[in-house]
This record gives sequence, structure tokens and C-alpha cells, in this order.
Amino acid sequence: MRILLVEDDKRLAESVKYQLEKEGFTADICETGDDGMQWILEGACDLVLLDRMLPGMDGLTLLKTIRQKGINLPVILLTALGELEDKIQGLDAGADDYLVKPFAFGELMARIRSVSRRPSAWKQSKSLSYGDLTLTPGQKQLKGPAGICELSKREADLFEVFLKNPAQTLPRGTLLLRVWGPEAEVEEGNLDNYIHFLRRRLCMLESTLRIVTARGIGYRLEEGPHV
Repeated sequence: MRILLVEDDKRLAESVKYQLEKEGFTADICETGDDGMQWILEGACDLVLLDRMLPGMDGLTLLKTIRQKGINLPVILLTALGELEDKIQGLDAGADDYLVKPFAFGELMARIRSVSRRPSAWKQSKSLSYGDLTLTPGQKQLKGPAGICELSKREADLFEVFLKNPAQTLPRGTLLLRVWGPEAEVEEGNLDNYIHFLRRRLCMLESTLRIVTARGIGYRLEEGPHV
């Protein structure tokens, strides 16, 4: 699961990110509501931990906006405002849960588990399939006509994005954002290197799928002969 933490308290954000990653999650941080909105609209996360008081767009406005757009992403509000009326406002705005600061990390984990069990919430797919490929994200395994291969975390993350968006051209910026995150200092050449690795995996598995370069835009996973 990829969790987005929209929080301007850097110390708290880094602490929560560290603990989430120890639990096996992928965690990313945005410090403003506007950056959080961009990330969510890119579809680059599975669950949001959202601070209510943020620079620029506040958390409630962000939450109301994504709900008006029909985005049903699970959202847990994290805030120092703990009065009953504050909780009612947050839940009425579309939050799935509400956690008052300071909080114990164990309670946050319990809230995340609770939200993820709900029918409308994000559920981690056991596998993703397209064409003759099947990816098991949690195990980082890719299955094709010639067998199964083990992937690195970055390879698995990239394949996951492609398999969730088959036959769609994904801009380079979108791939970098979803796989490396907004805070990562990564050269675009790294993306090209990993695309090369993915193409080798496709050949190794004798897949009929290929990753096509859309020059000046990005990449697309589609069915067709390798060139």
C-alpha cells in the first residue's frame, strides 16, 4: 500500500513515514494542501493521512474538493483540533476516520487497518494482470509465458503502475512521481535505465507485451511485437 502523508510538521511527518515503512508500507510526504491535491489527482496513492491545518489549501478544503470530484480514496484526518464539532466537520467533509494529535503510532496503525477493511476502501490486489503477464506486488514476482522472475522493489513499483494503466501513455513526470515520490532527488535518466530493465524482463519471460516510448511524453505498456 502506498500512503500519502500531507503534513507540514516535518519532524512528525518523517517520524510517521519511518514507522510506516518499517511496517512494510510505501510512504510519501507533501507539506502543503496544493501539493497533496496534485498527488491525489495523479492517482499516486492508496490512502491519505491528512493534516487539517496546512499552508495554502487547508485539509478540509482539500478533502471536500476530492470528494466533489468523486475520488473515494480512504482519508484519515490527523489534527490537533479535538473538539466534537471539529470531528463532526471532518467526518461530514468526507473523512473516513479522525485521529487527534498527539497520537500513538499503534492507534494510527489500527485506524489504517480499520479503514482498509471497509468495502469502499482500498484493497491491495493479490495480483494484477494484463495480456500474458501477472504481477504479485507484495511478493515482487512477475509471471509470464516462460515462467516467473523476481523483481527489485523499483521494478515491481513500475510494473504495478503500468499494469494498473494498460495501453495508456504515462508521462515521465507521472512515473517519477508515483514510483520515486515528490521528495526524491532523482535524475530522469534513472527512469530510462529502469525501463530498460523492464524490457529485459519482458524478453526473459517471452511476453507478447512491450513498453513503447512516446517521444517527448513518456511510456506505454501495450500488446505487440518487441522492436
